[in-house]
Amino acid sequence: MEMTTRNLHLDPKVDNCDGVININRGDMTEISVPLSHSGKRTALLGTLLMILHAELCPFIYQPGSRYAFIINCSISMSTGCLLILIVAFHYKDIRLFIIDHNQVDWRIAMTSRRVLGISLELLVCAIHPVGTYWEVGIPAPIAREGVEVNSSNSAPLCVSSRHGEVLLDTELLLSALMFLRLYLVHRTILLHSKVLLSASYRSIGSLNNINFTFRFVLKVLMNKYPARTLMVFIFLFWLIASWMLTLCERQTQEETGRMDTALWLIAITFLTVGYGDVSPKTSCGKVVCLFTGVMGVACTAMLVAVMTKKLALNKGEKHVHFFMMDIQISKRIRHAAANVLRECWLLHRTNLTRGNSGEHRRHQRCLLEAIRVFRHLRLKQRKLRDYASEMVDLPKMQMIMCDLSANWNNSYRELEQRIISMEQKLDELSHCFQQTSELLAQALRYRNPEIRYS
Repeated sequence: MEMTTRNLHLDPKVDNCDGVININRGDMTEISVPLSHSGKRTALLGTLLMILHAELCPFIYQPGSRYAFIINCSISMSTGCLLILIVAFHYKDIRLFIIDHNQVDWRIAMTSRRVLGISLELLVCAIHPVGTYWEVGIPAPIAREGVEVNSSNSAPLCVSSRHGEVLLDTELLLSALMFLRLYLVHRTILLHSKVLLSASYRSIGSLNNINFTFRFVLKVLMNKYPARTLMVFIFLFWLIASWMLTLCERQTQEETGRMDTALWLIAITFLTVGYGDVSPKTSCGKVVCLFTGVMGVACTAMLVAVMTKKLALNKGEKHVHFFMMDIQISKRIRHAAANVLRECWLLHRTNLTRGNSGEHRRHQRCLLEAIRVFRHLRLKQRKLRDYASEMVDLPKMQMIMCDLSANWNNSYRELEQRIISMEQKLDELSHCFQQTSELLAQALRYRNPEIRYS
């Protein structure tokens, strides 16, 4: 579950130092949301402890060693802390949802989708190897008659052989599934990205109804730093997949159980080369290689898209290129038209002189070829101009149309104001004419008494 800008539309105050978003809404209580920074550290700590435990067990630990128990306890403690932090994160997220939607009852925010997401997240983060607990306290195997006990032969991941291969496979599966905690990386990238922490980004996004999810942040990163983002992802994926392959293949004592061979196998599988010199032997290793091949195809497609975008001409370069091509085609069209006229004149002269019929046919063929070249060049020029007309900058044209519309509106308002002012002046003139007529009537009555008494 991702916390998007629906929680940040109000009056956000972002403190990037401690990784906390403070939201203040009027008289509401200020709420601080942890940005999964501590959760990310706890998840990475548990994963690193698991890797350390898996790497040290076959070489250092002895059967019944307490050090493996201590490391597994540390892994379990980090898992518990991670679960607590995840619950706290979702608790703050629900409170933000309630404040944002002016709700009182928290059960309104607990939709089935949210409950399913929280449950799945807790289930994924709760996975960690627990096989060492079952072995600690079990005494070493007692030698029987005719059976030699080799105390130095320790199975991978410190699982005693007396528990069988089922416990070993379970331990390997739980250790590999701990890498599912890396999903917290995308939440950390989202909540610590400059896109989310920028007030201008959030304001413009809220006006355009855009949710700042990890998909949007990933698109921004692929647009700004495509090569860097792909290289970092591919390098980290190779390392993780190689270690998981060594973890799966270690029990078979094959070459793929070494890190260098596993890295080579992951690389050639990722690049879809597949030389066939090495191959996984276990089912777990085959699944890792299969997933690596699928990710390799996806990353190759993204790499091709990035390279195509980098090698493509921009708008200015395209305009210059098409302009020069149009000039060159225009020159060739003029030359082709001249060739058509020349061949017509030569054919006409051959008809007047009534020369050799072979020369007449040759000039006819040359005339037809010149006409074909002329038509081909005209068609090529038409296609080029049609493609160039499609490159019209639509945003620029939209801005021009908006400016023209604004100018027309301003002109219309000015014309209305002038018409209103003219109407006012006409009213004043009519009033003045009326007063003048009254004054003239009074003057005539004063000078002519007959008119006055009549």
